[in-house]
Amino acid sequence: MNSLANFNSSCRHPELVSGSIYQPARLWQAARRTLKRVQRDGLWIAAVFLLIGSPAHANSSMPKAHYADTQLADPRQEADAHALMESVRCLVCQGQSIADSDADLAADMRAMIRRRIKAGEKPEAIRRWLIERYGDWVSYKPVLDAATAPLWIAPFLLIAIGLWLARGRFRKRRR
Repeated sequence: MNSLANFNSSCRHPELVSGSIYQPARLWQAARRTLKRVQRDGLWIAAVFLLIGSPAHANSSMPKAHYADTQLADPRQEADAHALMESVRCLVCQGQSIADSDADLAADMRAMIRRRIKAGEKPEAIRRWLIERYGDWVSYKPVLDAATAPLWIAPFLLIAIGLWLARGRFRKRRR
């Protein structure tokens, strides 16, 4: 009996052990409280580890491509490459050109553009290849085709409608 008394006093939930009587309702309540505490503490610990560990995995361990930040020897080729890089959108940053972006994908795209221009490929051919691979969105200079025609025509159409409405208003005032 002495060992049972020691067990009762050392038990985390002493209300569960009252002699030899089994109390399922109290056992269930204690189990739920323990589970909630484990879930709460476990989520907190997981969140801390994610916040601490995320920056460590953000940078790539791969070396940058050779021509990512190295200019071409021929100034004319480098000027062509830079002009093309200024007109290609970074797929990671989305608001910057690949010439301005520090993203790894932008560095790979800069290197690819410089390699192709060094090999003698024309900038327009490279632009077409990039658009075929990544879509029209990659270019800051979208082409006029059936899909983009409404985007090109809409501003002129809206200005014409606005002028027509303003003309009608001014005519009514004169009368």
